[in-house]
Amino acid sequence: MSYQVLARKWRPKSFDTLVGQEHVVRALTNALEQQRLHHAYLFTGTRGVGKTTIARILAKSLNCETGITAKPCGVCNACTEIDKGRFIDLIEVDAASNTQVDAMRELLDNAQYAPTAGRFKVYIIDEVHMLSKSAFNAMLKTLEEPPSHVKFILATTDPQKVPVTVLSRCLQFNLRQMASTTITEHLSQILQQEHIHFEAPAIHLIARAAAGSMRDALSLTDQAIAYGNQTVNEAEVRSMLGAIDQSYLYEILNALLINDTAVLISKAKEMDARSISFDAALGDLSALLHQIAIAKTCPETVASDLPERAALMTLAETMPAETLQLYYQISILGRRDIGLAPDEYAGFTMTLLRMLAFTPQEKLGQDKLDSTPVPQTDRNRSTTNTPPNISMSARLNAMQNKPNTEAEVTEPAIQATTPSSLEIAEANEVTSVAPDTLAPIEALQPSQLMFNGDWRSLVEQQLKLGLARALAQNCEMVSYDEYSITLKLAETHKHLASPNYQDKLSDAIAQHFGRKIKLQFEIGSEANTPAKQNAIEKANIQSTAESAIMQDGFVQALMSDFGATIIPNSIKPIQ
Repeated sequence: MSYQVLARKWRPKSFDTLVGQEHVVRALTNALEQQRLHHAYLFTGTRGVGKTTIARILAKSLNCETGITAKPCGVCNACTEIDKGRFIDLIEVDAASNTQVDAMRELLDNAQYAPTAGRFKVYIIDEVHMLSKSAFNAMLKTLEEPPSHVKFILATTDPQKVPVTVLSRCLQFNLRQMASTTITEHLSQILQQEHIHFEAPAIHLIARAAAGSMRDALSLTDQAIAYGNQTVNEAEVRSMLGAIDQSYLYEILNALLINDTAVLISKAKEMDARSISFDAALGDLSALLHQIAIAKTCPETVASDLPERAALMTLAETMPAETLQLYYQISILGRRDIGLAPDEYAGFTMTLLRMLAFTPQEKLGQDKLDSTPVPQTDRNRSTTNTPPNISMSARLNAMQNKPNTEAEVTEPAIQATTPSSLEIAEANEVTSVAPDTLAPIEALQPSQLMFNGDWRSLVEQQLKLGLARALAQNCEMVSYDEYSITLKLAETHKHLASPNYQDKLSDAIAQHFGRKIKLQFEIGSEANTPAKQNAIEKANIQSTAESAIMQDGFVQALMSDFGATIIPNSIKPIQ
């Protein structure tokens, strides 16, 4: 007997075995059980998500000899013949190769005749959007008033090309792309039943490469089995897919965080020597940064059996959120522009160097702090003589040397300005410190170790990033003495009082004072916290800036003479 590929062998034959389209299965099951049958169905979705498979199961449900049912028996003549693709009353048409009106008219002329062996004559028209306009017109009359014994099941990957006159006559179902976890679980079950040895990371790679298509995942698995000689191993799957070894990515991110240019260039050269696709590497790097962001914000959603979970969680804890977002955006833009680079190696290394250049400095030496002037700006000052049609600059757009394309105001334009990229870079360089830490005890003068009760100053000057700052900013200090500090949290922020947050803040306070300080927490209805004070101050600054703009003579003249209007929320005070 000839070998049958996995995609055909494991094709679902009932709604119970269908994977990943529960919303469609539920609707069809209820309709079949209640005998609420429509004459035309339209299944839309990308390749390999189950459109034709569901159509065939539906045809069995309509023609099963046990009656119209959501659970066809699978053993009667109608069910077995449909599974084999030779049921006389099931007509499958590939619209991509039968686009002309003559073929459609011949098909519809036969629809008036009663079914030969089944209860219904079922027409499955795949890629229906490929039909010509005249062919669609020929369908309309039959779709509008079909014979009672005819059911149409249409499938397409591009529903926008189907005329609305056809769409309005169909019951439409949108099939979703398969989740990576769904594909991984399904492939694991199939390989176990096929008695094929596999490694979990290899299955994760195949699921990722399948991009939501179960059929593509099964085809790649077939290829991996052949490539690995009846085994599915991570190293061989990576080689087959041309995927980059994840260890490189973790080493690259760690090198970025410690500002090690030599390691970055070394890793890039190793990848070049192995002929690894740098375009794919940037795609994998973006995917990894997305996983780290998920792990950082919602760690409980990270699968416990994920091979890289430990390394992933470590990076999530150590990488500041703003740095993570910056790296992700740079990697996306780097992949977009890699075709414009002299070669892929240059495009990849320049992307890494761009990340390095814009990484906030973790800690500055004292001489650096002393020699670097802090930009002096009036926070209450707003630009009032900005000429029309000049867009507001943004940090990322300045980095890309590309204009901001978002409309800020109506014609004639009136816009407030933000600091230049140079001002932002200088400000970041001066104010950035290591995440989630306080200044080292040995770097502080004895006078700095004395606490004067100014909780807000302690938080803002010593805590810059991390869990400790998140908790401290939302606490009001109730009382303190030499050995303890009592803090109050508002009811709305009591979730921050988790042991993890408390431990981080306790460690940071102990590091600052050089001894263990007991922290006690209370929950109250309100709390005058540093975060609340900052919000009030920012609101006042914003109000002052808006008043300055509105009272400016040049602005008033533009509004009076040219009918200009100010776009809400476009006024930003210069920080």
